[in-house]
Amino acid sequence: MKSHAIEGACAFAWRTYMLHHSGVSEIDNRRSALHRYLSNLCDAGEHDFGHLQIAAVAYLRKLDELHDDRDARAAADQALAERLASPVRNPTGSFWR
Repeated sequence: MKSHAIEGACAFAWRTYMLHHSGVSEIDNRRSALHRYLSNLCDAGEHDFGHLQIAAVAYLRKLDELHDDRDARAAADQALAERLASPVRNPTGSFWR
């Protein structure tokens, strides 16, 4: 079950990322970094598919902004925590700008 959640969230985020970034290869290093990030989240106890999707999209966005895996992980973790703590969620809001 864990691997299904990781694979699904990774596929969702990567397809979305590729729609917004033409010219990115399916085998780009960012995809494997994303998979590692999601695996680490699952190892830490996060198994909710929706939460993994949010974290995955936030991670890719932050990776583009910060150009550093460790900083992107920390920023994505923070974004997920803020999103989960928010009493009002905007389902139409976009992570991409």
